[in-house]
Amino acid sequence: MTGIGPEVTLRALAAEAAAGQGADTRYLLLGDPAWLQRANANVGLPLQPFTGYGASADRYFVLDPEPQPLPPALEPAAPAAALAALAWLTEGAQRCLRGELAALVTAPVSKQAILRSGRTFVGQTEFLAELAAAPRTAMMLLGEDDRGRWLRVALVTTHLPLRRVPDAVTQPKVELAITLAAQACRQLGLDRARVAVCGLNPHAGEGGAMGTEELDVIGPAIASCRARGLDVVGPVSADTIFHQAYVGRYEVVVAMYHDQGLAPLKLVGFHTGVNYTLGLPFVRTSPDHGPAYDLVGTRQANPSSMRAAIRLARQLARARLAHPSADRIA
Repeated sequence: MTGIGPEVTLRALAAEAAAGQGADTRYLLLGDPAWLQRANANVGLPLQPFTGYGASADRYFVLDPEPQPLPPALEPAAPAAALAALAWLTEGAQRCLRGELAALVTAPVSKQAILRSGRTFVGQTEFLAELAAAPRTAMMLLGEDDRGRWLRVALVTTHLPLRRVPDAVTQPKVELAITLAAQACRQLGLDRARVAVCGLNPHAGEGGAMGTEELDVIGPAIASCRARGLDVVGPVSADTIFHQAYVGRYEVVVAMYHDQGLAPLKLVGFHTGVNYTLGLPFVRTSPDHGPAYDLVGTRQANPSSMRAAIRLARQLARARLAHPSADRIA
């Protein structure tokens, strides 16, 4: 709440409304009402207190499940705000699990702030997977450039120190990322589901000269997925595969670790990138940026990524309702 989350959320919703997008959608904003109203002063959305799911002409509702409001003044990354963010995240996920909400769009949080508050926390993706008892999940990042060219990346590992990555790249994890990536293509309504898989090492290991993970782990995972009928190639050197996907040869790239996938993604779609959690029993998206405390109050925070996350959540929620079988893991 002390970052740019409230501002970019409200501005993104206002931009969608001005463009006539999502006119049939109602939104429940989980957060502190007073903080949201202050962020809304320069936006002017008609926010209403949430009293239930009954029929209403209103579209924007505010709910704070916390018994006590936040203090009116807090330092950036204050522990009170970090703990409240976890409470709001939990509330949204639980409402999705109960079928009350069609999708969850999460604003950025500070991992450091949450850790300093005394809570164990790796990331929102991992937190939601544990909350939903959904161990077979993966993170997908997707974004487009100013010419409408997309890059989509699914990650085998997420928030790990680099020295721990090789041990975490296992055949089951690679197979899961490939499977969920192909499934996501169907959920996104793409005509094809061509998946390209990165190697872990430079030049995809050079036939074992620069590492054997490609021979021992990644290659067998690809072969197993091919045997199940998936359209997948690799392992391919990461220094070439992203360009091939960017120009349309593949729909999605499976990367082995966080920065291997996110660096090219953010180069292509820094302001349009969306984090889409694959494998959850509900739709969850988020903007692909952090809380940006240095931009709070400057009115310079760009809401484009949050707007893209909201738009994708609507699309996926509608597709899930229309075609629930698309969410089955092969």
